[in-house]
Amino acid sequence: MVEYRSFRNGDPPHLVRLWHECNLGRGAADDFTPDAFELVNFSQPYFDPNGLILAHHEGKCIGMIHAGFGADETKSRLSHDVGIICAAMVHPNYRRQGIGRDLLQRAEAYLTDRGAQQIQAGESKGRDPFYFGLYGGARPSGFLVTDNNADPFLTNTGYQPAERIGVYQRFIQQSSDPVHFKLISIRRATELTISDQPAEPDWWWFARLGRVDSLRFNLCSKKGGPPFSSVTVVGLDAYISKWNARCIGLVDVDVSEAEQGKGYGRALLIEVSRHMRQELVAIAEIHAPETNEFATKAITGAGFERIDTGVVYQKT
Repeated sequence: MVEYRSFRNGDPPHLVRLWHECNLGRGAADDFTPDAFELVNFSQPYFDPNGLILAHHEGKCIGMIHAGFGADETKSRLSHDVGIICAAMVHPNYRRQGIGRDLLQRAEAYLTDRGAQQIQAGESKGRDPFYFGLYGGARPSGFLVTDNNADPFLTNTGYQPAERIGVYQRFIQQSSDPVHFKLISIRRATELTISDQPAEPDWWWFARLGRVDSLRFNLCSKKGGPPFSSVTVVGLDAYISKWNARCIGLVDVDVSEAEQGKGYGRALLIEVSRHMRQELVAIAEIHAPETNEFATKAITGAGFERIDTGVVYQKT
């Protein structure tokens, strides 16, 4: 008989074992310890043990589902309007027995009891409270297409795709930087500066990126003034054994509204790649929604190639 219960303090080693045995695809980190779960999940100020539900059979953890909430518009507190299914998995030996469906129903009940008017499956920007640096690559972006069991499970339980997010990588040690006259003029007039954090970090930033190794890169005029474009670089150490390379994620790209469409986003990605090449980083990854044509153009123009897709689902 399968038993369901919420998270307990002794569960992390069993959850890590389950994670590694579930074969979640290229976008799931591998060979990490329970300390990684503690850093980005259990030690979060908003972590609620009741939102992490486990399935047990004969004393063994055979499934789990984790539900939570994202930030409100001010990025200073949680918003309970939209509930998020952040992770879900069942051990391969126990699939197709209704365990995943039971876990999902319990997670949905948890979210609606706390005020959720809408439920999405898969994290997205601003609605990504957990698993940063462990699932998705550069950032959690829905459930990945290469996570083969996710889409059949969700579509069979009443969820439909609502957003698609492109996952792009560049092998910066093995490729030359794109050359363009506009990029040459931008490089001559700008310089790359580095800071530990954004100019005005908010509570949501401290809760997530403030917990991992990250740097903020800014492309600024040599004459001074605010940056034309900025991006945060995060270390993806948990993926080294999975991808057999030293890798980074590029997140939270900002381009000054007055300078959009002038090539500063693309120039920033190239300059950051050039800088990280000197640090012996091999792979850079970045995500962008399919609907953001400007971001997609800048990313591909900087030499990145699409290698996966994240899908965010909504309950119908």
